[in-house]
Amino acid sequence: MLSQTQLPFQYEIDPTNSKLTALGGLPLFLDLMAGLGVIKGLRQCLVGPGDMQGWSVSDVVLALVMVNLAGGECVDDLDRLNADVGFAKVMELAHKSGYSRQQLRALKRKLAKLGLRKLPSKSSAFRSLEKFHDPEEEKEKERRRQEAEKTGKGKAYVQKPNELLRGLMEVQKQLVAAVQRRAVQREATLDQDATLVETLKDEALRCYKGFKAYQPLNTYWAEQGLVLHTEFRDGNVPAGYEQLRVLREALGCLPEGVEKVYLRSDTAGYQVNLLKYCAEGRDERFGVIEFAVGVDVCDEFKKAVGEVDEKDWQPLNKLMEGEWVKTGQEWAEVCYVPNWVGHKKHGPAYRFLATREPLRQLELPGVEKEQRELPFPAMEFEQRGEKVSYKVFGVVTNRDLSGDKLFGWLRKRCGYSEQIHAVMKDDLAGGRMPSGKFGVNAAWWQVMVLALNLSEVMKRLVLGEGWTTKRLKALRFRLIHIGARVMEKGRRIWIRLSRGEAALELLNRAREKIRMLAEAPG
Repeated sequence: MLSQTQLPFQYEIDPTNSKLTALGGLPLFLDLMAGLGVIKGLRQCLVGPGDMQGWSVSDVVLALVMVNLAGGECVDDLDRLNADVGFAKVMELAHKSGYSRQQLRALKRKLAKLGLRKLPSKSSAFRSLEKFHDPEEEKEKERRRQEAEKTGKGKAYVQKPNELLRGLMEVQKQLVAAVQRRAVQREATLDQDATLVETLKDEALRCYKGFKAYQPLNTYWAEQGLVLHTEFRDGNVPAGYEQLRVLREALGCLPEGVEKVYLRSDTAGYQVNLLKYCAEGRDERFGVIEFAVGVDVCDEFKKAVGEVDEKDWQPLNKLMEGEWVKTGQEWAEVCYVPNWVGHKKHGPAYRFLATREPLRQLELPGVEKEQRELPFPAMEFEQRGEKVSYKVFGVVTNRDLSGDKLFGWLRKRCGYSEQIHAVMKDDLAGGRMPSGKFGVNAAWWQVMVLALNLSEVMKRLVLGEGWTTKRLKALRFRLIHIGARVMEKGRRIWIRLSRGEAALELLNRAREKIRMLAEAPG
């Protein structure tokens, strides 16, 4: 026995065969995945040779989703889940879900062969993740990199997903469709934005900030709160590279019921082909896509902004809790007609708007104003005989909204759709890549996004009001990390909570809601 320290308690192993778990609420997510057909989709879309001999790829993906939701950050954390014998017992039910009768017979033999282990080991997981990697794509990337070094002209290359990775992306699409059938949204506001995932992997390439990273481009569906589409990319691929192609792929992921699409993007989306595709209604399914996209504040745009009359600048107000509040900024229409806009009589109308905000930065003694380098565009305006410095931002749109409403709508993109990157990299396991191989990391990213979307569905469709704005740490503290005892009785699994556990009512209500979602038509 250890000597007593500060407080009179000791740790020891439970000598009984009790199946305890510290994750009493995590089975709720397994229930949700089964109810929305996600587990069945994994079985159908992630089929590999020898799946019935050992742990299948779908088994591994399912386990890694649980690792993400439980708070793990690496493949090694599978061992932590395996050590939780109570939760591992519940995972047996999930392993039997989504299979045909013939597959279930083979599964019974497989599980008997695997013995006591109820979840894949980390070595099994790495072997499965390797199947998402395409060596030929890696060779093509290296060939283009060497060619760029010789010619001095760099060209980005986006590695194409192999069949297995496309299958995982299809599961994401099926989940979005399942949510849409149960909570129909007629409009889809798509926010496109890339994020940098810093890494120390030798194989990774340097991003525009100088460090090694990957740079996924995400398309977020604001009304449903889901990541509709994500493309994993090397760090040297610019955020706006082939953004139109990515948009079209994202539009193809929108399920039935969506009638109108809107697009929001930062300056990476300021691309002629993208803007014209949206404004001219080239999409066969959705026609004209209304957008607001940040403008590259070049010298020509600054000149046009400088020609705006002072009386045309209007206060930019923000709608908060039903009241318009002053922001200290101003907005104005800008007479700016770049060459690509053209002069078609019946062509689409592009509006250019700008905002300006006074710079309140104090001057440093001994530092000349011309030597300062600001991280944002700035201009000087003549006011009452003095020159005043302003921070300037531009936007192009085809929407017919006042400046207040347009900028208010655009800046919602800077809310949750950008905050979600922090959730991906900090709350979930997207910020730590498991390998130097691109395909392995791409699969890891897709698994993380699947876990993210499931957590959003849980908050919005199952837990409801009061949960939608909560971060994952609150979800874990109040719902997932609950101590419980897992028991077998009457051929059923019982998850027994301690007397007085406040979460019992919440869990039972959630299970009833999941049952209703599973039985919903469609």
